[in-house]
This record gives sequence, C-alpha cells and structure tokens, in this order.
Amino acid sequence: MTAIFQKQVPYDTSRSRLPGVKGFKLSEWLTRDEAFAEQIALREVLLRKRRDEVLAVTDAGREAADELMHYVLDWLATHDPGYRVTSNSVIRPDGKAVTLDPRDPLGTLGVLVQEDLCLLDTESNEHKLVAAVVCFPANWRLAEKIGRPLVGIHDPVPEYDATLAKRVQRLFDAVEIDQPIWRFNALDYYHPDLFQPERRENDYAHTDERATYPYFRSERQCILRLPQTRACVFSIHTFVLEKSKR
Repeated sequence: MTAIFQKQVPYDTSRSRLPGVKGFKLSEWLTRDEAFAEQIALREVLLRKRRDEVLAVTDAGREAADELMHYVLDWLATHDPGYRVTSNSVIRPDGKAVTLDPRDPLGTLGVLVQEDLCLLDTESNEHKLVAAVVCFPANWRLAEKIGRPLVGIHDPVPEYDATLAKRVQRLFDAVEIDQPIWRFNALDYYHPDLFQPERRENDYAHTDERATYPYFRSERQCILRLPQTRACVFSIHTFVLEKSKR
C-alpha cells in the first residue's frame, strides 16, 4: 500500500510513559490533520476489500455501537465545522457525502473520521472488547482480540504484566462521562504501512536501535465513556512520519 505521512505530531513525544494519561476537553476529542483525505481513502479501501479484518461487532456490542454512531455524529455537528451533518448523510471535509447506515454504525464511522474506534464494556468486572473498527492496527489482528478482556488483548506485550493490567483496568473503571482521558505511544518503525496486522521481524525499534529505523509512528489514544450504555470508547489517531523530514 502507498505510504501516507504526516508532517508533525501535535504533542511532545519525547516523554512517553505507559500508561501515562491525562485529561482533556471533550471538544478536543476527534482530530483532523493534513493526511485526512489520504487516510480516509485508505480506510474506504480496507472496509471495502478487507472488512472482516478491520471491523467486528459482537452481540454484546451492538447497542454500544449504535450509541457511538449517534455520539460521534452529534460531536461532529457540534465541534467540527468541516463536517455537514444531516439526518441521513454527512458531507466530510474532503467534500464527499457519506450515507448514514444505522445497520452498520461502525462501518459508517470508519469512513467519516481518521480515528480507529474500539468499544469496551464491563462483564464480570472486566472490560471486554465488544466492537471495533480498526483500519490501522500496529502489529495485531482484530479477529484475535474481539470478545477478549483487557488482559487477553495485551497478551503478546511483554510490558503488560499482571500489575500493569490491574492499573489499566482501574483506569477504565475510573473514566467518567464527560471526563475523557488520553495518552500516546511512540515507536520507530521499519515499515511505514498504516495497516500492519502482522508483526514482522524487526518491525519496530527499541531504544538502542532507533537511529537505524526510517519511520516514526505515534498513536494518540483517548478513552471516554458513553452516557447511555456506559461502554468505554478507545479511539486511536495514528501518525506516521518520515524521520528524515522531521
């Protein structure tokens, strides 16, 4: 696939922490950058050709997915004048009209905003991934994560031990309506692809190898709680930069 780059990341990535979160104003939730049109075009291709790999909704997630669609549409109508929202369609900032399909809420949202959107709901005191549209995975497959709790989602991550798992679970438990939080990650990559479901050898660099990797990838990750279903939304805005042009 053709590489898509941004020119900058709109936050300081020099002090990455895990999980390292802080609050933000709800009006600052979804963002657009100079790669909007290209990223949206890629999302359209992926949802058309590889839908089963980038979108999943469990029975437990259908109500939350419906609520999320209305929540995002209300947010866009209120906070982003680049969108024109009507009762049956949305005209995106790139000028294209998207028909709203209530039977496919995450498929609709997947071609409206740059963010990947995951829904986690509480079951047996654990947050489980019940629905998601993830077009830009970084070395993970949605099919392997859907329906699993937070600990299961992070199984392959060495840093995600039992202690950290409890911290992250408490973090999701503590998120209140209208009080969203966010964090970011930052890694150097060998490949610039936004859609990277498979981990290839030496895909991303650790600290001592960073100078030899040509691309920088960062995810702005936000968590907010929906008011009706009380499911948590985990949104991911992905930035990829050429290190030679930073």
